[in-house]
Amino acid sequence: MKIVFMGTPPFAATVLQRLIDVGHDVALVVSQPDSRVGRKKELVMTAVKQVAIKNEIPTFQPVRVKKEHQEILDVNPDIIITAAYGQIIPQPLLDAPRLGCINVHASLLPKYRGGAPIHQAIIDGEAETGVTIMYMDLSMDTGDIITQASMTITDEDNVGTVFEKLSHIGSDLLLETLPTIQAGTNPRTPQVEEDATYAYIIKREDEWVDWKRPARGVFNQIRGLNPWPTAYTKVTIPGVELFVKVFTSQELDAASPLEPGTIANTTKEGIDVVCGDGKLLRVLELQLAGKRRMPIRDLLNGDHPFKVGTKLGGDGF
Repeated sequence: MKIVFMGTPPFAATVLQRLIDVGHDVALVVSQPDSRVGRKKELVMTAVKQVAIKNEIPTFQPVRVKKEHQEILDVNPDIIITAAYGQIIPQPLLDAPRLGCINVHASLLPKYRGGAPIHQAIIDGEAETGVTIMYMDLSMDTGDIITQASMTITDEDNVGTVFEKLSHIGSDLLLETLPTIQAGTNPRTPQVEEDATYAYIIKREDEWVDWKRPARGVFNQIRGLNPWPTAYTKVTIPGVELFVKVFTSQELDAASPLEPGTIANTTKEGIDVVCGDGKLLRVLELQLAGKRRMPIRDLLNGDHPFKVGTKLGGDGF
């Protein structure tokens, strides 16, 4: 099969590399435009583009693939494979390949359609997630399901670990599924629309920790945003407001009558914060603005604002 592969982040890069490693003919790689990151606004190639260049595969990066797709059609692919590409695929591309256009989606569809399925599954406290290989259509992740594979989400997991696990599960599932698509023997199951849920791209306000929520919910939110885009809170001391990134936390079998967001205790292991159900959540790792990410024990060795009785949170950004 002559393949056009469309993807952008590391999840998709892993899938692409596996296709190349087993000898599939990837004729063209399509990725989002490179982006400027960091304080210096340095131009950084997408993870998928990096794999393509390493393997000497032509790369195409349209700003709007809906209007700029003739280069893809000119390849005359047998199949288009997408994985976290980041743009809606237009009808001419859906119709062009003789074997169709398929997507490697990081959820068990119809649950968590959209651009942040891994984040949302963890934030919602799901015990299971997975990968779906599906046919694409013009709507968002609504196409017929071909195959699926699942995995357990543990309390030790975060976005980074689940992304890594699912990238390998998705790669394996794709390689198992492609021969059946080529042979025309693959299953094709319409999604049950009534079971659909959505996982839209994380917005800035979704990153704000609401300490009035139950401890379990805050715990899930923090790990569901770690390592990116990261949960935020705020500590206010006389004359100063400090925004803080929160990376890891731990549920405690302890409670406090203090108001939600109040620091009830500090130890070398962490800062114990009261949540909306009265339970304590221990913050283990955070980052002050302009500082490095660090364990609490390192932070508490110096001058810091995290005193017992201090409140975290507030009205948001």
